[in-house]
Amino acid sequence: MRAALSLALLAAGAAHAQLRIEITDRNIQPLPIAIVPFGWDGEVPAPFDVATVVAADLGNSGRFAPLPVTDMMSRPTDTAQVNFADWRLLRVDFLVVGRMRESGADRTEIVFQLINVSSGQELLAFRLTSPNSDLRAASHRIADMVFEELTGIPGVFGTQIAYVSVITRPDGTKRYRLIVSDADGERASVIADSPQPIMSPAWSPDGRRLAYVSFEGDEREDAIYVQTLRTGNRERVAARPNSVNGAPSFSPDGRTLVLTQSPDGHSDIFTLDLTTPGAMPRRITTSDRIDTEGVFSPDGRFIYFTSDRSGNPQIYRVPNAPNAQAERVTREGSNSRPRVSPDGRQLAVVNGEGGSFRIGLVDVATGTMRILTRGSLDESPSFAPNGAQIIYAAKRNGRDVLATVTTDGFIRADIRAVEGEVREPVWGPYPRP
Repeated sequence: MRAALSLALLAAGAAHAQLRIEITDRNIQPLPIAIVPFGWDGEVPAPFDVATVVAADLGNSGRFAPLPVTDMMSRPTDTAQVNFADWRLLRVDFLVVGRMRESGADRTEIVFQLINVSSGQELLAFRLTSPNSDLRAASHRIADMVFEELTGIPGVFGTQIAYVSVITRPDGTKRYRLIVSDADGERASVIADSPQPIMSPAWSPDGRRLAYVSFEGDEREDAIYVQTLRTGNRERVAARPNSVNGAPSFSPDGRTLVLTQSPDGHSDIFTLDLTTPGAMPRRITTSDRIDTEGVFSPDGRFIYFTSDRSGNPQIYRVPNAPNAQAERVTREGSNSRPRVSPDGRQLAVVNGEGGSFRIGLVDVATGTMRILTRGSLDESPSFAPNGAQIIYAAKRNGRDVLATVTTDGFIRADIRAVEGEVREPVWGPYPRP
């Protein structure tokens, strides 16, 4: 296929652009915690610094204030070695200690404990073994366990995000890259690289595929692709001529895409069966206005979408069936780009009012909305798989960056690219075995 030749696919290519997380606003008191450097039992240097990654994860969440290693009065590696008076003097509430040892060829065993300094109680004790090549993922897992034990919220440090990086060259031309990285921006890989725009990435529920829109070939027409991350193999699944082909999103079982097409000159919502080769999209809405940005509810029964059929953009919901009646969900200001929380009870939307566009959180049952962000051009929201955090795109001093906000609105952070600008983030699901 000629169009495919213009796109460089680098399923395992290392991305130059990495991300830096900076807490910008925090309306809660972070918990003082110390992540003591883990001990190492081995004849060669430790293969990885687990404690540093755990501390960075917890600090980047905004809910914890890790004690700098240079301020530690001692470095215990198990509960029996802890001098609780020292840590109380340092006003540390919780302590993580641990040891690592070789457990076979290129494998490491990690044993760690989470301790309440005030009571001396051991809250969590765990042993895990990991290949040396995967110790960063093991570190994220430890951070997830500590986070959930102390907050009651499942951690998302072990998940991934996808986003589009845009690099402007000295001659003014742009390069578009679809990148997948850990939630902290590390281990970034370029999934697709093109001189033409790439947009609207969407994860499959199992985290093994990405759907996205790409403009390729001499015609530079938009088409929807589904790409398998492990192999780099991809398939062009929707490319209707003389039509929009955009805004793909997977069904909860991963077998269907909801997408936008415009065969009649105006955009409507369609679904596409990915399990049947050559299947044609099935029309869901028929309107003489713009219907776009469809997304399934977690149970697959409904599709939420953006439509201007009321005069300005609003969110509507329609049963996942042809010719069904749509109902309006939002009414405050203008609203677009709906994304459904994992439990189906809330929508993250782009709310426009007074010339600004911010991320709002809509209660599906009541229709009430809370505005979570404070920027002037915030867009592309995506829920973390725990439903407690949203990643979105924002403008900072004229540059495209990513940002996060907790759904309670208490913690905000900016995520900036070391190189270029970043946009259209989407948070991946929890990894499956």
